[in-house]
Amino acid sequence: MMYAFIFPGQGSQNVGMGKEIYENSPRAKELLEEASDFCKIDFKHLLFSQNEDLNKSEFTQPAIVLNSLMCYCALLEKKPDLKPKFALGHSLGEFSALAISKALNFLETIKLVHKRGKFMQEDCRGIEVAMMVILGLKDEVVEELCIQARNNQKKIYAANYNCDGQIVVAGLKSDLLGLENDFKDKGAKRTMLLNMNVISHCPLLENASLKLSAELEKILNPTFAPVISNVNAKIYHNKNEAMSLLREQLIKPVLYKQSIKNIENEIEGFIEFGASVLKGLNKKITSKNTWSLTNLKELDSFLKENE
Repeated sequence: MMYAFIFPGQGSQNVGMGKEIYENSPRAKELLEEASDFCKIDFKHLLFSQNEDLNKSEFTQPAIVLNSLMCYCALLEKKPDLKPKFALGHSLGEFSALAISKALNFLETIKLVHKRGKFMQEDCRGIEVAMMVILGLKDEVVEELCIQARNNQKKIYAANYNCDGQIVVAGLKSDLLGLENDFKDKGAKRTMLLNMNVISHCPLLENASLKLSAELEKILNPTFAPVISNVNAKIYHNKNEAMSLLREQLIKPVLYKQSIKNIENEIEGFIEFGASVLKGLNKKITSKNTWSLTNLKELDSFLKENE
């Protein structure tokens, strides 16, 4: 069978994630210990113990990517010949996709997204920003309201196209709250601020994007297996394309549902590593099955279904 490997983004973290995989997969355990040494972060404490750092972007991002890659390692131990036709991720998850596609070394990827989180926090420092999910409106209605708001000097942007009827907007918190009633007047079923200490995928992160691009230049490999871009929902597989697309990744919206629709007819199913957030979205986007691999039970179930 042909699969797409998919990877979750920020917001999918939880205390204890990856613990069972760590305890039962030698490759996953080795990766966590090497990452702790390489990044100078106690990942065992960060992932498995109650702490305040897990929800700070500079630690959230490497923790999520590490957890995804640990789950990927656990699958490869059981099924080493399994390779995806495509890899993609939601926002931060695109970097996990780049790692398993051999665009980036695993340890360099984890260190890179640690810096990515710092850069994003620096751009958001001193301004009150937020992200808001809007349910029940068509994309074009949300887009038009955002354009009207920007024409009135507000800073609000479409950030994540998750599935039909679910779009996330980003910007200044006061501007988002000021537009909440407009979304509801147009028929939104619900609007809700997300628990994020940074924003993403909008022009307010221009400086972070430039800093991240400079880091990427040093470590990206010349060619790699196909990855689907968040920016245009199309395949890329070399450094030149990657540098152009990833330079825009933090300042343009995530085209997640468009990415899934573009490839669904070329694969038999999707495998999500480290969370089940994207599995939930995929149920609203595609009829193709999505397996979520976060623990041994899910891993064994997948292997039995796909013998």
